[in-house]
Amino acid sequence: MAEFETVRRAGAGVRTADIDAGLRAHMNKVYGLMSGAMLVTGAVAYVFGVDVAAFVRGQETGLIPSGLIEAIFFSPLKWVIMFAPLIMVFLMGGMINRMSEAAAQVMFYAFSAVMGLSISWIFAVFTGMSIAQTFFVTAIAFAGLSLYGYTTKRDMSAWGRFLIMGVIGLVVASIVNIFLGSPALMFAISSIGVLVFAALTAYDTQRIKNEYLMMAGQPGGEAWLGKAAIMGALSLYINFINMFMMLLQLFGNRE
Repeated sequence: MAEFETVRRAGAGVRTADIDAGLRAHMNKVYGLMSGAMLVTGAVAYVFGVDVAAFVRGQETGLIPSGLIEAIFFSPLKWVIMFAPLIMVFLMGGMINRMSEAAAQVMFYAFSAVMGLSISWIFAVFTGMSIAQTFFVTAIAFAGLSLYGYTTKRDMSAWGRFLIMGVIGLVVASIVNIFLGSPALMFAISSIGVLVFAALTAYDTQRIKNEYLMMAGQPGGEAWLGKAAIMGALSLYINFINMFMMLLQLFGNRE
């Protein structure tokens, strides 16, 4: 509960109504940035995914030339596409303090476009209805979990260390399974991953809220919060995408 005491002290001297209005604006910005990134990811994934599916079936592609699809998805370049989002996340986290808010936002949307490219293969593996249904289920679950994280009085700060350890374990296991190709290990990764990223959604929402409360009214706080909103949107975006992909692996209907 010490963190909540800190939050209350940070808000001393600032009118509660002003903090509430500022917090709503901050959270709206976070969700707005995340939604924009999701639209970019969806558009890129769909455009490339439909043509990847056509290429695999031996049909003519639409917008994307078949030669480009073959070069991206059926050559060693596929490894670059696969790991590019992970590399970009580390770069963004390490450079955020030296970047302007505008540059950070551009990099966030660039990351979301690369993520769309890296997951576009799902349109060649799963049915369109299955993808749509899984996305809808993920959106409902995400909304409920994020609302819980925003409204709960329970201090979830202690969860962070264990959840990060869980994410690291999932990343390592996923990389290992690229070479093993074990369905059983993939099932375990997806099952555990859904739980980890569900918990992270609630945790990150509360963390984003508390960061605003601690910085509201502080000198230089406004500039810091601008970039904090982008990093918060990035965290929630990653949680959503991972929950969606793991639920799709568990319950998706394959072509």
